[in-house]
Amino acid sequence: ICNTLQPGCNSVCYDHFFPISHVRLWSLQLILVSTPALLVAMHVAHQQHIEKKMLRLEGHGDPIHLEEVKRHKVHISGTLWWTYVISVVFRLLFEAAFMYVFYLLYPGYAMVRLVKCDAY
Repeated sequence: ICNTLQPGCNSVCYDHFFPISHVRLWSLQLILVSTPALLVAMHVAHQQHIEKKMLRLEGHGDPIHLEEVKRHKVHISGTLWWTYVISVVFRLLFEAAFMYVFYLLYPGYAMVRLVKCDAY
């Protein structure tokens, strides 16, 4: 029987119901789900860098032309489209994987009133 007055049994009961820290698992989920979006942003920044480099090579390296590249909207086509699609697929896969992990760790959120503390 899990007697919370018994030394160490309180943490054993907690570990039994919550084997992984919620905050750490959610932090890992946040990092993994937001990483593909960062890859798309890096791809856009790389394209803008290449555009600026081409303008400088063509002799249009003055600040007015370079500022236009910043304000220029990037059209989603070619490699950027594939980067975006792959990032969305990975985000969906990460979300589905974490939903499955949460389902395995906390099935039904049922907390029994009495737990045998056999760890001590």
